[in-house]
Amino acid sequence: MHEPTDRVRRAERSQIRVMYDLAARTEGDIVRLEVGEPDFDTPAHVVEAAATAAREGATHYTSNAGLPECRRAICDAMATDYGVEHDPEEVVVTVGGMEALHLATLATVGPDEELLYPGPAWPNYVTQAFLADGEPVEVSMAPETGFDLDADRLIDRMGPTTAAVVLTTPSNPTGRVYDPEAIRAVVEAAADHGVYVIADEVYAGLTYDREPRGVAALCGHPDHVLTVGSCSKTYAMTGWRLGWLAGNRDVVDEILKIRESTTACASSVSQHAAIAALTGPQEPFEEMYEAFRRRRDYVVDRIEAIDGLSAPRPEGAFYAFLDPEVEGDSLTFAKYLLEEHRVVLAPGSGFGTAGEGRLRLSFANSMDRLEAGLDRIEAGTASY
Repeated sequence: MHEPTDRVRRAERSQIRVMYDLAARTEGDIVRLEVGEPDFDTPAHVVEAAATAAREGATHYTSNAGLPECRRAICDAMATDYGVEHDPEEVVVTVGGMEALHLATLATVGPDEELLYPGPAWPNYVTQAFLADGEPVEVSMAPETGFDLDADRLIDRMGPTTAAVVLTTPSNPTGRVYDPEAIRAVVEAAADHGVYVIADEVYAGLTYDREPRGVAALCGHPDHVLTVGSCSKTYAMTGWRLGWLAGNRDVVDEILKIRESTTACASSVSQHAAIAALTGPQEPFEEMYEAFRRRRDYVVDRIEAIDGLSAPRPEGAFYAFLDPEVEGDSLTFAKYLLEEHRVVLAPGSGFGTAGEGRLRLSFANSMDRLEAGLDRIEAGTASY
């Protein structure tokens, strides 16, 4: 029998999911801090808008690009919240941010071409590159700077086979928000190389210490930027699978040809939910934001008080990238914390070479569970 293709065989399961599956098989009181999913329910007005749309017959295919009113709502939100200007014709509504990343990678990376990204980084970029028959290239950032974006290091790695660069701000797993000067330098160099920048901004709405700005709004070459966004994190809509890709009209038109043979369109009902989320009352989302910010502050203070534990201050998203002073690899330590202390974290090695030895903690959980989890992490770090 013919073997599966190399592009499939080269992909590996995420270590986040490895810990997720182990935790699911572990009995007892488990504090789960490994998955980046808001613990809030989708606000009632969003759910009601989707239910009304479904009852009234909005259960059919939409255009490949998405409903015009959904694309307009996305454009308006991007302009108002992040300073990124696009026409609706430059937006594709996607099945979550992951499909947007997949489409952007397929459209920009060819066989044996490179997809560059600062490390540590979300592991899906590696698989996205493999599915395009390209090569993922991690460019490790310095832990001494809290993994801030080193533009020179990334630019120096660009070469004739580089096809695209991914910038994730705020970062998963570190929570860093990249400085505008570094972003501008990377986009400028990418434009000089004829390279696209894929701006993964699904956490942009969870920026805590400064006003959020999109990559395309910070540079002089917005036509070289493909922006990925999503309702999942900011609007507590992970299960609705609703995201978007915005960029150069010529690229978007080419991407639409791919969608005819893949997902065809995002869920019509989910698009109506997104319209309600983006254009309706914002108070529920503001309350979620404030809750995440308070949790961030609590986690930062608590980490500082634990001997043998440190982390860069998260400036966005809902992650802290812990640096425990213990011997051994991060997956082994993560398994020890689960087995002996009943707390689940994501191993840093799952986020690339730069992440080895660290653990990602998600503070997308209630304050009491965070307190219990950090108690267990403190005990586990001291006894390992």
